[in-house]
Amino acid sequence: MTDDPRAVERHVLTAVEATGEPFEVIEIDPELADTAAFCQHYGYPPETSGNCILVASKDDPPVVAACLALATTKLDVNKRVRKLLGVRKLSFAPAEVTREVTGMAIGGVTPFGLPQDLALYLDARIGELDRIIVGGGSRSLKLAVPPAALLAVGGILIEDLALPLS
Repeated sequence: MTDDPRAVERHVLTAVEATGEPFEVIEIDPELADTAAFCQHYGYPPETSGNCILVASKDDPPVVAACLALATTKLDVNKRVRKLLGVRKLSFAPAEVTREVTGMAIGGVTPFGLPQDLALYLDARIGELDRIIVGGGSRSLKLAVPPAALLAVGGILIEDLALPLS
């Protein structure tokens, strides 16, 4: 993957187009890429917005996976995701690991255009939506997609991948 944000965006858009599902591209201010700021500024509800987060084990080499959870939930890294990956210690992947694995900066990570061998887990709540807003590969884009597009790129719906925010 390249460090050129526009090349990453093109790669991501090609991947989402290849699903054959309808989608919307939302251009945004990169300073507002974090989900809470995006939702507040642009008027999108957090319950239809998602965060794509890479997790990495403490193993050498680390086991890495991508997880998508709604903005109204928090990823259950220490229990559900750790057990799903079969590792002893798991945490959010650091920014440099996220960029190395995906070519994307935190705040722009998307389920589209990920490496083929990277597992993609989706909280099951996502399957109940008509569409979800996800990153677009850079901090300048978001994508509104139906859950079917996420399944088309290999996403697997997992019950209780995330927990409701208290």
